[in-house]
Amino acid sequence: MRAVIHVEPGIQTGSVKTQAQIKAVSKKKFKYKSLLTYAAFVGPALIFFLVIQILPFLMGVYYSFTSWNGVSSVVEWVGFDNYKQIFTNDKTFFNSFMFTTKFMFAAVIISNLIGFGFALLLNAALKTRNILRTVFFIPNVIGGLLLGFIWQFIFVKGFASVGNMTDIAFFKMPWLGDEKTAFWGIVIVFAWQISGYMMVIYVAALQGVDNSLLEAAKMDGASNWTLLTRIIIPLILPAFTICFFLTISMAFKIFDLNISLTGGGPFNSTQSVAINIYQEAFQNNRYGLGTAKSILFFVVVAIFTTVQVMFTKKKEVEA
Repeated sequence: MRAVIHVEPGIQTGSVKTQAQIKAVSKKKFKYKSLLTYAAFVGPALIFFLVIQILPFLMGVYYSFTSWNGVSSVVEWVGFDNYKQIFTNDKTFFNSFMFTTKFMFAAVIISNLIGFGFALLLNAALKTRNILRTVFFIPNVIGGLLLGFIWQFIFVKGFASVGNMTDIAFFKMPWLGDEKTAFWGIVIVFAWQISGYMMVIYVAALQGVDNSLLEAAKMDGASNWTLLTRIIIPLILPAFTICFFLTISMAFKIFDLNISLTGGGPFNSTQSVAINIYQEAFQNNRYGLGTAKSILFFVVVAIFTTVQVMFTKKKEVEA
């Protein structure tokens, strides 16, 4: 007798479907677990960012169209009246904006020159370079208000004493009492504080430069200036992009140094935009108008930094 074994096709098909379903379910579980993992790590930061940054910004945009005084429970909608007043009848704001812009250009150039110079110096084979890096970075750790009051004492008392003893005109100038000298006094303190931070970024970039390129260029007869301008600077352009972005934003937002050194004086000649907004909102109790100024200030800073990043990024590509 011959035994005939017949396999039902439906049973095989059913097992294949079952395996496919198991794989689909396992994939869904994996995706679900991945989403939970991402949410566990990113979720809290995202929530805090929305609550601390985005929500207050949106509320500020709303209040910029109102005449709220910052205290009353009544919020009156005034539309674009605050913005019209800023552009037509607020000369102080534009004076403070011109001062801040002029200060930004001077502070950015001087801070980055000093920071890059320190980086070149400390990237050399110096025995004390680690100690010097710490010394140059320490001013960035000191708080702005404390630093401003320290330098106010130096400008008013220290320089005057040195000037009386040495009769040097530089130390006898009214550093915080005159419009021009007060401007440069704030620039000096800002550069003294922030240059060490820029130095750290430039040092990190310089350490990433391949020494074999420099040695090959030296063998071809390249001078130190050629090495700097044709090899080193093009290779560390991303560091310049970061440092320019940071110094531009910091210089535009200067507040603590400004208010502790001069308080915006003499006669509002050194009043930054941040001080003007602060006085408008919290001293004059015109919170809506102050918020409108801050929105305009945000737009201007965003434009400046965006143009700067685009320009330097383009130079990186060309290099």
